[in-house]
Amino acid sequence: MRPRLAAFLSIPLAVALLAAGVAQSPPARAEASAHDGRSAPRLLVILAVDQMRADYIDKYGHHWTRGLRRLVDEGAWFRTAAYPFMNTITCPGHATMATGAFPYAHGIVLNEWWNREDGRLNPCSSDPEFPYVSYARPLGGGASPRNLRLPTLADELRTQSTIRPRVASLSMKDRSAIMLAGRKPDVIAWYNMTAGGLASSTFYGAEPVPFLKEFTTRHPVDADFGRSWTRAMPEDRYLFEDDVPGETPPAPWTPRFPHLVQHFPGQKPQLVYELWRQTPFEDEYLLRATLATIDGLRLGSGPGTDFLAVSFSSLDHTGHDFGPWSHEVQDTLYRLDGFIGELLDAFDRAAGRDGYTLALTSDHGITPIPEIAARGGLDAGYVVPAQVEAKAQAALEPVLGPGKHIARITHTNVYFAPGVLGKLKEHPGALRSVMDNIATLPGVLRVIDGSTLPDSVGSANRTLRAAALSYVPGRSGDLIVVPRPYWVIKGDDVTTHGSPNPADARIPLIFFGRGIKRGEYFQPASPADIAPTLGFLAGVTMSAVDGQILHEILAPMPRHTSPVLGDSR
Repeated sequence: MRPRLAAFLSIPLAVALLAAGVAQSPPARAEASAHDGRSAPRLLVILAVDQMRADYIDKYGHHWTRGLRRLVDEGAWFRTAAYPFMNTITCPGHATMATGAFPYAHGIVLNEWWNREDGRLNPCSSDPEFPYVSYARPLGGGASPRNLRLPTLADELRTQSTIRPRVASLSMKDRSAIMLAGRKPDVIAWYNMTAGGLASSTFYGAEPVPFLKEFTTRHPVDADFGRSWTRAMPEDRYLFEDDVPGETPPAPWTPRFPHLVQHFPGQKPQLVYELWRQTPFEDEYLLRATLATIDGLRLGSGPGTDFLAVSFSSLDHTGHDFGPWSHEVQDTLYRLDGFIGELLDAFDRAAGRDGYTLALTSDHGITPIPEIAARGGLDAGYVVPAQVEAKAQAALEPVLGPGKHIARITHTNVYFAPGVLGKLKEHPGALRSVMDNIATLPGVLRVIDGSTLPDSVGSANRTLRAAALSYVPGRSGDLIVVPRPYWVIKGDDVTTHGSPNPADARIPLIFFGRGIKRGEYFQPASPADIAPTLGFLAGVTMSAVDGQILHEILAPMPRHTSPVLGDSR
């Protein structure tokens, strides 16, 4: 039995649910109550904000007045929510929100992992068998949810509902939209930089959705070229310094505002699309596309329960370039507060103020720029993959002889070349020698033998359990390198995430709307609790979860209020 599932099956939880006035029922009965307007929400919403640290609410929330402010003040806010697994990265995080399970179960271990069979990286949502469907320029490649091993909340809602739900998922990243949507959304779209606009995949349909195609025709991304990203608030309202060591914005930008989105002489034409992705203009575009989808599908206005997932990506791009304490991150959040306010207004109109239930969270946090942390006296720095490989090679060559013995290092995962692991088994102590040699690098907390992790899911050691919850045989590395707090795995960005350390693992988790009791809650929780909790409110049972129904936030649900706009479909 999975660790969190035992708690779900306990008698005390059932008693607590009854005490809260919420009785469990089979899906058919719960759906029937949705039909007569007394129980299930008309709309379930998952809002993800990519790379939103939990402490952003306390640090920067005093500037918010619209959507984020409303969710914090009127929702059920889990103050200590965190991912308990190691690979705090976009694709695993979104898959966990959607399925209610952790990576060892849903199978999404990283954004991309090394395929031992063909010797190539395997992006989590890539699938050449299902070509992209472009809403803008022609596009090569393809995508699908084939690597996801469990059904999502949207999948279960569609399967178990007696009234067919409308399902939509939108993001500026393909992996985010795909993991949240599952297998049969009515609308799914994401931004593709090569296409210069929105895209989908033939897995979901051979042609663009007409109303979304009309939207993209009327609102091309190129219309934002020439805009300048400036501060939305007076400069003295921003915390910390604006220009600090380590910030690495894309050239020709400087670390200081303003940031101009335009074609620059001598730069590749594609650069302007990359610059656009670094600004809140990206989130604003996603908002407009989402509003068009709410109207186009009439989400929340019918007799059943619909589903919408939206994942905002701009904060992630900004944080990687400027760090979590930058003016750019604060400005992105301030603007996002307004965008989410517009979304909540749209939900109020479509489903009624008491007609929808929403969960807001993030896929991961981010570690501060190591140069800034070190300047403050903290032990901080970079773990360099090339140095990890050199340490491994130095320990392997006395045993195996010269040659390339490491196939790939992908983030914290070290993949041996074909045949190496088998040879090491013939030399007792050789593998331990490799692990110990890597562990001598500054910033490395420990190195874990991946083959031991399937038996460590229930470990009392927090780090070992975190690695086990992220480990999938065949997809994960042979060795797992765990960085110390404030140390990051060196890549293309000035700072990143992907560790079990609190800066990366702690995220906001807020439930809001129909059936939710407002308040601040301090018990353990994670985004894996979203799918079972929202599913419970809609009368849907998730098939396999590590998360739990957060019964303490559930309130008796009164009759639906009438939507401000529209009636039933």
